[in-house]
Amino acid sequence: MHKQVSNVDAHEVTRREFLIGAGAAVAAVGATLILPRGAAAAPIALPPLPWADGALAPYVSAHTIGFHYGKHHKGYVDNLNKLIAGTDLADLPLEKIMTTTAGSADKQTIFNNAAQVWNHTFYWESLKPKGGGAPPKDLGAKIDQAFGGYDTFKKAFIDASLTQFGSGWAWLAVKDGALRIVKTPNAENPLTQGMKPLLTIDVWEHAYYLDYQNKRGDYAAALLDHLVNWEFAAANLAA
Repeated sequence: MHKQVSNVDAHEVTRREFLIGAGAAVAAVGATLILPRGAAAAPIALPPLPWADGALAPYVSAHTIGFHYGKHHKGYVDNLNKLIAGTDLADLPLEKIMTTTAGSADKQTIFNNAAQVWNHTFYWESLKPKGGGAPPKDLGAKIDQAFGGYDTFKKAFIDASLTQFGSGWAWLAVKDGALRIVKTPNAENPLTQGMKPLLTIDVWEHAYYLDYQNKRGDYAAALLDHLVNWEFAAANLAA
């Protein structure tokens, strides 16, 4: 299980480095995304969590985080490093590995692992203790414009989480200045579809089954009500 750094000052340095170094230009959308630097260069590293393992309880337990981050996310990092070792992808940033291999049948396994590293890193940043509820004013206005109000957005986002058949992700994304709700299967990512992600919910079973069993909708609702990091979404929108 991941052991969170106990020194608060060290944690804040990590957060500052994240914010300062986050803006990697992604050619697929021609925009800057706020992303941790921990997975920026080979060998791809497992970025630290932005909060302690138990910080999201009771909505997501430390037990779930231990398996999800310490086993699944770490497993994708380890697999990716093995797959790219000695190849022309080995020295590329994570985002470039993902966008370069997207849609290539002979590199599907590399894409799957690279995208899952990226998606999970983005997912952790999409959550925070004491989050959720109404979004900030500017983002809230965009949501009202796109969906007719927050309640309508919330219902549509939960529905996207529920109706993603099998494993995948639900996203709030932006394209051509307009917000949209997107669901993607398996490791797929809106970046490869010309969109900029603002936040995501992981709807693979390992993300919620220990805490919610088959109640995926309850899990999605709990994240929106209590854990979504709207500041992260707003910063991505403004970037």
